[in-house]
Amino acid sequence: MRRPRRNHTAAFRANVAIAALKGDETLAALAEKLDVHPNQIAQWKTQLLENAVGVFATAAEKQAAGPELKDLHAKIGQ
Repeated sequence: MRRPRRNHTAAFRANVAIAALKGDETLAALAEKLDVHPNQIAQWKTQLLENAVGVFATAAEKQAAGPELKDLHAKIGQ
């Protein structure tokens, strides 16, 4: 019998990813302790590392990183 799908909160995922970054415990030990698959922990850790830059980016940097609206509107009009 299958276990129902679980939805973890963003806070839980962040805490697990931070614990994985600390490296105090192995991924396998964390997975056992928190009842989450080790691959899932590795995925959350990677997402945290990739998106950590956005936390410290200024508003101008965030706007510059996004697509140019004029270019997108021009493509729509074509």
